[in-house]
Amino acid sequence: MDKSEFTQAEEQMIQHAFEELLDAYAHTPHTQKVDLITRAFNFANKAHHGVRRLSGEPYLMHPLAVAMIVVKEIGLGSTSICAALLHDVVEDTDYTIEDIQRLFGDKIAEIVDGLTKISGGVFGNKASEQAENFRKLLLTMSNDIRVVLIKIADRLHNMRTLSAQPKEKQYKIAGETQYIYAPLAHRLGLFPIKTELENLSFKYEHPDTYAEIEAKLALVKGDELERFEQFVAPIRQQLTEMGYEFTINARIKSVYSIYKKMQTKNIPFEDVYDMIAVRIIFTPHEGLSEKDQCWMIYSAITEIYRPHPERIRDWISTPKANGYEALHVTVMGQAGSWVEVQIRTTRMHELAEKGLAAHWKYKTGEEENELDKWLKTIKEILDNPEPNAIDFLDTFKLNLFAHEVFVFTPGGDILTMPQGSTALDLAFFLHSQLGEHCIGAKVNHELQPMSYVLRGGDQVEILTSPSQHPQPDWLNIVSTAKAQTCLKTYFRREERLLTKKGEQLFNDAVQMMKAQDAKDTILQRTLNYYHLTLPTQLYWQIGQGAIHLDNLQQVAFPKKSLWKRINPFSSSSSKQGTAIAPDSAQAQPKKAPHSIVLTDDGLNKDYVLADCCRPIPGDEVLGYMDEDGLIHIHKLDCGEAQKLKTAHGKQICSANWNTHHVQSFVEQIEIRGIDKFGVLVKVLTVVATQFNINLRTIHVTSEDGIFTGLLEVYIYDRHELKDLFNALMNMPEVMSAHRVIGNNNQLL
Repeated sequence: MDKSEFTQAEEQMIQHAFEELLDAYAHTPHTQKVDLITRAFNFANKAHHGVRRLSGEPYLMHPLAVAMIVVKEIGLGSTSICAALLHDVVEDTDYTIEDIQRLFGDKIAEIVDGLTKISGGVFGNKASEQAENFRKLLLTMSNDIRVVLIKIADRLHNMRTLSAQPKEKQYKIAGETQYIYAPLAHRLGLFPIKTELENLSFKYEHPDTYAEIEAKLALVKGDELERFEQFVAPIRQQLTEMGYEFTINARIKSVYSIYKKMQTKNIPFEDVYDMIAVRIIFTPHEGLSEKDQCWMIYSAITEIYRPHPERIRDWISTPKANGYEALHVTVMGQAGSWVEVQIRTTRMHELAEKGLAAHWKYKTGEEENELDKWLKTIKEILDNPEPNAIDFLDTFKLNLFAHEVFVFTPGGDILTMPQGSTALDLAFFLHSQLGEHCIGAKVNHELQPMSYVLRGGDQVEILTSPSQHPQPDWLNIVSTAKAQTCLKTYFRREERLLTKKGEQLFNDAVQMMKAQDAKDTILQRTLNYYHLTLPTQLYWQIGQGAIHLDNLQQVAFPKKSLWKRINPFSSSSSKQGTAIAPDSAQAQPKKAPHSIVLTDDGLNKDYVLADCCRPIPGDEVLGYMDEDGLIHIHKLDCGEAQKLKTAHGKQICSANWNTHHVQSFVEQIEIRGIDKFGVLVKVLTVVATQFNINLRTIHVTSEDGIFTGLLEVYIYDRHELKDLFNALMNMPEVMSAHRVIGNNNQLL
């Protein structure tokens, strides 16, 4: 960060931003503590004076922007505003937490300390810095959830100003945001922030695709809003007659959600019909429950428009796990297309917009709702974290974006479980001991295996046996983070016990031999005999009975000359010592260059193309440098690339193609269409004759008049593939044509 004196205009800009912050704060229901906030602003202004961001603006504009998000978009109060203003002071200046504590009290100092710890820290050689950061972030939930909310606000402003960062930094930050911060915002009920984080991440990862969809959306937006006004006119009249104060808003799909729908449904932009949803927010009448009034409005709407019987979502009777409440119904509009209508009270709307902060505002009594249960689950995972930071991140992510199913206990209590949960997941959800001894379940009074996948409305009774113990294949049965954490903790505990038992058995066997040689010599010879590298591996196999010690004498002292017996061990021992250097001695991964150019002669020499996504020239790609210095090229939207950007940001580089049709690449494409006579000949004519593309394999099936063709073709680049698809789609018989990457279909 640069340091220089600010101009008068910059000083005025800072003061104006602070006055806007105070104005936003004045319009909140919080107890006004303007003096405290002013002191925090003056302190931060002094600490960051003369410091600039990469964009060139005064650094203080960042804490001010974060504080504005905290108060206006999340709805927090003076303590959080002060912490947001001060969140970078300890990390970036000479001031300490003790200074913050002395000037602003324990609570603000505790939150600033939590935010500082998330940013810094010393990490293990093999652990991911980012994953360790996330672990620290979640640990703060145990103390004060506001740390997490301010961190999300900090990330949102960083994403809004990401254009000032170099390309490789943009990839890392956008990937990290998409992988963990957007799902975390969703899980905490911050829906507008979650949507913006997803959109911004997509914008920086796929700028061309983003711009293309944004331009198309701008063209149709006017027509969509006109249809919206026609659709809601009779609803407005009906609600007015019912005496409600209300607002009706149009919710336009975000660019990212449109892209996601195009990918999952394999459809072009023009076929995304549900661009707009209708949101009704009303002030309920006194004397009637909110639930009853939502259903009354539902009845009024379905008197006007015909509802879709399978697309009613009652999130009022059973709120989502992130606290979301609303009644959704999809109805047939005037234009013959389905329109989703969301019905909410003003309280429900604030919960949906401001998430956890609003959840606490409206909470009454000691009852535990779904958000409280989720936070408790996170704390349980943190009590037994994965030793590997990346595995921990994956385990935690299982708790994000999980759709719910509702099941009942034998006593009639309702439980919320992630979609795809099994009976064994439910057993661990109820109690780890119940999970460890589970043998199956009674579902709706019928016996089912522990692998039974729960369905909404099931009544489930867990069956146990004291003789039952977890088996390694149980990890393939469970899908929830809590169950996986419990099982891995159990296996680690068992491994430690077996290792300790094996070590004792080995020591006893060595003592019984009464050998002149030291125990270390016998141990090394035994390791070499069984081709093992670590004593713990040997002890564990002895403990579980895989290795028996009856022949230890022959293993340690085979009938050969002393020279032949000892010399090979000393030689291999030295080699082994090199091979199994402890983690702390391992070489650090090389730092990747900022960017690389992908050329025809560099393939498999300077870089390799990843098998998981099989990129070809023209695809948007990035590079990941492994510990050996080899760069792996992944597509930007590859799942593995998302994880690498999050976990190994320093080893990511931007990559650009500079190839000249020297080398071809095998691509698998799928074509579907109407099975008319001669259609296959037409397809092959386009591929082989019109484009002169070589075929590797072809497989065609036909069912109910629809043909599906899987072709492997040799392609030079993405542009050639796109031209081929355009030509195929111009055939009247062809309905769709796309690449097949792994198990996922992808449009160009």
